[in-house]
Amino acid sequence: MDAIAAAQVLSEIGYLLRQDPKEVYRARAFSAAAWALALERPDLEALHKNNKLTLIEGVGEGIAKVLAGLVESGQSSYLERLRAETGQPARDDESAIELDAYQGDLHSHTDWSDGRATMLEMARGAKALGYQYLGVTDHSPRIKVVNGLDAERLLAQSRAREQVENEVGIALLQGIEVDILEDGSLDLPDQVLEILDIVVASPHVKLRQEPMAMTERMLRAVNNPHVDVIGHPTGRRPGSREGASYDFERVFREAAASGVAMEIDCDPARMDLSPEHARLALELGCNFSLDADAHAPAEFAYVPMGAWMARRAGIPMDRILNFKPLEALTMIAK
Repeated sequence: MDAIAAAQVLSEIGYLLRQDPKEVYRARAFSAAAWALALERPDLEALHKNNKLTLIEGVGEGIAKVLAGLVESGQSSYLERLRAETGQPARDDESAIELDAYQGDLHSHTDWSDGRATMLEMARGAKALGYQYLGVTDHSPRIKVVNGLDAERLLAQSRAREQVENEVGIALLQGIEVDILEDGSLDLPDQVLEILDIVVASPHVKLRQEPMAMTERMLRAVNNPHVDVIGHPTGRRPGSREGASYDFERVFREAAASGVAMEIDCDPARMDLSPEHARLALELGCNFSLDADAHAPAEFAYVPMGAWMARRAGIPMDRILNFKPLEALTMIAK
């Protein structure tokens, strides 16, 4: 049991605990411990042998007991019990996700909007992980508190992007995370979106819109010819905010027909799409984007933490954009 496999177990435990409002704090503890494992990648067998698992940041006696079980048997009885209690048991058709083949993240933020690191720091972080490319997708202007980018600031960012790309030696995709407005239109005009490398369109506000109206809103977004990915497609935050409800089958079917990928956002506070919705999207023909939605370099570790969601959904790697080389990715992007 290596650290990344263990991180995914702890991450799934955190996800299942979040579904019980009384377990929010325990859920956060498991997610934090999973993040530490994904970042530090400690030798779990050596730590267990020397009774030092609690030296890992965020790992107390209870989580150490779960890790000890993983080292000894490769399984977690606690996870299996939570799966049974929540009606989300393991399936026999789960896929294999080889993270060594992960080519790059398509959804990240910098201090140009609400990120906590510069573009240079984000690029260096991605390069250190061996990524071939990184989507720089800061927010659009709609939500004022995130300091979103209008057309003028996007142009200025593009100039900075070229400098950072040359300095670090990684392909930086000029993009945006554009808000899907209440009527399904997008927060920037088509003449701006059409010149970008990647457009992630996301629902952020009015998530409790009536389901029929929300369905039409999402359908209009997936039919926009400049949209490449629907970011965190329900906007949910398990344990604190219920996501949007709409005709998922109809929207996923239209996204597949339009060549728009559905995101699995690995941020432990989001985990959106859920494995259940992702499996439905797979059956209806969708491709996927497996992203960290990172706001700092350390958050790139959300992907190895959260990859279990794609595995549980049974998604083959050839249906996930992030496992494609840049040349193939640019052919897919519209």
